[in-house]
Amino acid sequence: MPADLRAAAGLLRSARYAVALTGAGVSTPSGIPDFRSPDSGLWNDVNPLVAASLIGFRIRPKEFYRWARPLARLIVEAEPNPAHFALAELEQRGILKALITQNIDLLHERAGSKVVYEVHGHIREATCVRCHRVYPSADFVDEFVYGDAFPRCPRCKGLLKPNAILFGESLPPEAINRAYQAARLCDLMLVVGSSLTVTPVSELPAVALSNGAQLIMINKEPTHYDHRGRVVIHEDAADLLPRLIDLLDEAA
Repeated sequence: MPADLRAAAGLLRSARYAVALTGAGVSTPSGIPDFRSPDSGLWNDVNPLVAASLIGFRIRPKEFYRWARPLARLIVEAEPNPAHFALAELEQRGILKALITQNIDLLHERAGSKVVYEVHGHIREATCVRCHRVYPSADFVDEFVYGDAFPRCPRCKGLLKPNAILFGESLPPEAINRAYQAARLCDLMLVVGSSLTVTPVSELPAVALSNGAQLIMINKEPTHYDHRGRVVIHEDAADLLPRLIDLLDEAA
């Protein structure tokens, strides 16, 4: 095993309050593309400020749904990968106290993680833009993902907006407040699969560092926090995190 991976295992073993921060790189091995990769990113063929903004949704909701339908199909059909299961295992062992995620795909929960702060919202529910009723998204999956209908409120027939956060929309207050609290409390932050380019989530490692925490950075590409990381590994999380669990097992 590489020395840096052993060092990461040692930091996890000795942590009093470890938290994880995950981004799109955790879910790309499950077949869900990220937003910015040159070859497969979701923003390659569209302007995100039009396709995935709150203003764009209000002005041209049907265009949003035409863009979102293929992504929704990928999310519905995706399965948790070894990175998701490894993070859930770290929580079950009492090592991770919380998991902060930028992902909306629910794969952490499906893998078994319990304490998850979804700072960019989720697709578990959808809200009517007219009467503001909230519905489980599962009620509309088949007709939207596998048909050509737009999801509409059963009560008033207004369009339903998924409870994932769009550009120009405020982050869910409870989730982001809990994320900041976890960043302030932790003595170790495990950052996995995030480029750390989107605020305010990109500020969370700085919050952790300012309170004396150490960083483990796991991402395929470099980030601007790498120079602050105690351990920095540029590999696929789905390949790396199970090996990290194996090292913890060896020590046990």
